[in-house]
Amino acid sequence: MNISEQLLKVQSELKAPKGQFNDFGKYKYRSCEDILEAAKPLLKEIGLTLTLDDKVEQIGTHNYIQATATLTNLEKQTISNHGYAREAETKKGMDDSQITGTTSSYARKYALNGLFLIDDTKDADTDEYQKQQDKPKSQQDNKQRQQSNPPQSATQPPQHQKHTRAEIVTLINELLFTKYAENAPEMCMPITGYKDASDIPTDQLGAALKKVKAAQ
Repeated sequence: MNISEQLLKVQSELKAPKGQFNDFGKYKYRSCEDILEAAKPLLKEIGLTLTLDDKVEQIGTHNYIQATATLTNLEKQTISNHGYAREAETKKGMDDSQITGTTSSYARKYALNGLFLIDDTKDADTDEYQKQQDKPKSQQDNKQRQQSNPPQSATQPPQHQKHTRAEIVTLINELLFTKYAENAPEMCMPITGYKDASDIPTDQLGAALKKVKAAQ
């Protein structure tokens, strides 16, 4: 078999289990290590070696890790796929080397996903993914509430003042995530003056929401 035929066999037979569990989101996910452990026996059987390489690319003001997954057969034929992940500028509880290492793991996982045709949309391993999944439900709930409420007169206060505290906190978090993605938690403090949206006093929520909207 040539390298393309060998890769097709790997893609058809590889079963990478979700060996990790997110306690916060209560869901299982697969890591780069899970994919590698599942692939090793199959690669040995078919006669393929897998190598992973990283390099740093600066795009604008951000650093990205480009990971390359390369398969090589006994005839020295190769086939590769790239994966990218952006380094966070800061991440709570991590030093610079840990941030780079974590970003490398994500980039390598994405490279392996593309090479072996693993569907990452069903393999959520970040809190950001969970927020994305919750957004359509939140938007649908807001629409249903708007439809159930009668039209307001000109003398009535704006609709957002009738929202509960939890709804406004959720909206602030969603707006931050839409703008800043994985860096959303770090952006709450410089914009609102509070480390977390849930820490904002009730009487300050309206002002905080305006600041977040203005930052969009």
